[in-house]
Amino acid sequence: MCDTFVILPEGTADGSVIFGKNSDREPNEAQAIEYHPAGFDSDNKRLQCTYIQIPQVKEKYSVLISRPFWMWGAEMGINEKGLAIGNEAVWTKMPLVKKGGLTGMDLLRLALERASTAEQAVETVAGLLSDHGQGGICGYEDKKMVYHNSFIMADGRGAWVLETAGHLWAAKKVKDYYSISNGLTIGDEYDRSHPGLVDFARQKGWLKKNDIFNFAKCFSDWFFTTFSASGKRKGCSSKLIESGIGKIDLKYAIRILRDHGAKNYSPDSHFLGDRLCAHAANALSRNATQTTGSIVAGLKQDETSCWATGTSAPCTSIFKPVWFKGEVIPGNGKNPGSRYDPDNLWWHHELLHRSILLDYATRINAILRERDELEDSFIRNPGNAFSGGSHEDTNVAFQKAREMTDIWIEKVKSVPVKRKPNYIYSKYWEAQNRKAGISL
Repeated sequence: MCDTFVILPEGTADGSVIFGKNSDREPNEAQAIEYHPAGFDSDNKRLQCTYIQIPQVKEKYSVLISRPFWMWGAEMGINEKGLAIGNEAVWTKMPLVKKGGLTGMDLLRLALERASTAEQAVETVAGLLSDHGQGGICGYEDKKMVYHNSFIMADGRGAWVLETAGHLWAAKKVKDYYSISNGLTIGDEYDRSHPGLVDFARQKGWLKKNDIFNFAKCFSDWFFTTFSASGKRKGCSSKLIESGIGKIDLKYAIRILRDHGAKNYSPDSHFLGDRLCAHAANALSRNATQTTGSIVAGLKQDETSCWATGTSAPCTSIFKPVWFKGEVIPGNGKNPGSRYDPDNLWWHHELLHRSILLDYATRINAILRERDELEDSFIRNPGNAFSGGSHEDTNVAFQKAREMTDIWIEKVKSVPVKRKPNYIYSKYWEAQNRKAGISL
């Protein structure tokens, strides 16, 4: 499960377009934050995506992506042209394809590499759907996890939402703001669509005679859309955005991604994955519901500002500035794998994250003040403004965040557990830690 939003210039404090996403996946599904440079190919090579090969294009843009370690595609990212994209799993009445096709994450990365604007990204994904279709198992350990996809595509001029059902799709130009959360949202108003969309719905009997075509009403699957709690999460993000219209800045966007919906929050207190800052809790209803990476981007026509955690649980993480300059991403150890590795950025942070989970409501307070102070120091740094920072700014931020993580790990471990989580939650996380080789 995931949550993605965009706010257009009229709603932001500085007139930029602000984009944000929490990527929610399985708790041991580490993500790698990576930079891939631009390239040229004149040899008509084939490109290996997660499951299939497709023709490579002659020119591709440089991209910054957050990628689940086992797949080729990405959950979210931004390219050198200032195009940011995030995707969501959606469930529809259209058949699912378990073998072959491009995953939604493949489609996202390909659009970043091949498109320079949000509207061009819509066209790119639509073309890829027509040529190759979407499909493939999208879960890490859950090999039954197959879904279709929706996207928010944003640049410094505006944004589009693109929602798919198999090879079919509808797209809408964003006005003011938009958020998506694992459910189809486009109704009877849209700007572009697959040419056979309405006729297909009518042939299937999903569009009754004399009814006005409504994409979500015709194509949504009720069961998975309902029990993903997509409606509640979308409602929450929309309410938070509406409350801040006209004054939304980077810090406000980060607060949205950290929202738990309650002041004294405990991750074991609810059954469904209905919070924006998502925490896995059980194998039935909250397994692929751990926020494993987060990103916020400020987009102007000629400038971008990108902030990423590179780690799970934004409430326990630091958003750090990343620039398309120099080495872009500082050395963060080896790429993550399936097991705990203290030399890797993502897994190193997991020791902090999972130590806090032993008594979240108590232990999170050990880091909140210092978390906010450190992050604020990065945000206040003039070098991290739209004028553009340097690799050194990024490197310093990542290094300071790592140093503080080490301090916080010891600090949190010294805080006595006052309230143990419930039995099911505790056993679930004990099993996850055993599989990952983490000892708390």
